[in-house]
Amino acid sequence: MTTNPLNEASLSKVTLSKSPMSQLPLSDYEKHRAAFMANMPNNSIALFAAASELTRSNDTEFPFCQNKNFFYLTGFNEPDALLVLLKNEQGQNKSVLFSLPKDALHEIWQGRRIGQIKAVQEYGVDESFEVADVETLLSDYLDGKSQVLFGFSDHDFAAQVFTWLKQVKSNIRQGAKTPQHLADADPIVAELRLIKTENELALMRQANHISGLAHQRAMQKCQVGKFEYQMEAEILHEFARHGARHPAYASIVAGGDNANILHYTDNSDVLKNNELLLIDAGAELSGYAADITRTFPVNGQFTTEQKAIYQLVLDAKNLAINAIKPGMSFAKLNILTNAFLTQGLVDLGIIEGDLTELISDKKVKEYFIHGLGHWLGLDVHDVGDYHINTDREQLRAFEVGMVMTIEPGIYIPLSDHSVDEKWRGIGVRIEDNIAVTATGFENLTANSPQTIEDIEALMKA
Repeated sequence: MTTNPLNEASLSKVTLSKSPMSQLPLSDYEKHRAAFMANMPNNSIALFAAASELTRSNDTEFPFCQNKNFFYLTGFNEPDALLVLLKNEQGQNKSVLFSLPKDALHEIWQGRRIGQIKAVQEYGVDESFEVADVETLLSDYLDGKSQVLFGFSDHDFAAQVFTWLKQVKSNIRQGAKTPQHLADADPIVAELRLIKTENELALMRQANHISGLAHQRAMQKCQVGKFEYQMEAEILHEFARHGARHPAYASIVAGGDNANILHYTDNSDVLKNNELLLIDAGAELSGYAADITRTFPVNGQFTTEQKAIYQLVLDAKNLAINAIKPGMSFAKLNILTNAFLTQGLVDLGIIEGDLTELISDKKVKEYFIHGLGHWLGLDVHDVGDYHINTDREQLRAFEVGMVMTIEPGIYIPLSDHSVDEKWRGIGVRIEDNIAVTATGFENLTANSPQTIEDIEALMKA
């Protein structure tokens, strides 16, 4: 049985600095731009579009969520903007931001805008113009450049880029020169985003701390007869109370057999006695996500069977986390974790057969049906190459500054009649957020109860 490094100190002693970070300094975004431009060839241009507001119904909009690559390079959180990065033939860089203009009437009805003067003063770009000037200025920026970089994954924006290139081409007779090479900017930004800076880690540490407080609150407020959505409300309340106004993703609050639906978000059922409650919820802080899952008994007391499954998943999680260090990979962690879970399910009598054959046949995947983890950052399932081979193994070696989730689970739905009835309806996932350090790892999820003893004690208090 593995040890749990999080229990070496009581949860009450887990604290952050007196001045926790709530957002990145704007100077960090200048560094992000500089790092990207270092990857640009001379005489090139890169284009990044902000997101647009999305209509929810009639004249109301969804809460605005900025394009994450654009946000990574600017920190600018208004819609319909455009970032242009220029590198001349001598390797000198320039950044230009096109954004919505100051508008007194708009600001009365919808809110204040940064405007072009403050965009230069506060966001560190070299020049800023109104979005209406894009059509007249962009052709000049594109003219004579040898390469254009933009995100190929955004098909609508790619179509817009081709429209701009067509405008340049229409002026060939007047001496214009259309760029001959197109390059995908997404992989470049993804590599930069994959390695977190100290400030990014501090921000993610705070997002995790807030999320941990929310999971504690859910455990304390949980009662038989409440609805899943009421527990979701407790989570969101705690997020906002500590400065995280939005969840990083739609919260999963799954009681009983609903836990065996991996992306269950209805959150509409009543919580029942002697069932477990799985909550997968994380706060978003200044764009950066936490992603934490905890599973606990609705009535505050694990049954014998729930304890057995829960402890197996907890030990598997800790086994994987304790193995994390530079040079490790998800592929190696999967081998370790899958073998451990297979042995555990054999010991419990849930699966039967020769252990070597069961491991070789990946029998455990009938019950552990998702991946062990994923990158984490500005997106919950963050960008970054996993170096997946033809066998779907994630071979990329971990490096200092990477942040990932580790989230083993065992799911036995009520409909599974191949197992003893006492196991049916149990679904357990436990998920922590881990940063790779020079000497091993840091568990960012430091204040969220996870041992059986800690959970039962907190729910009893």
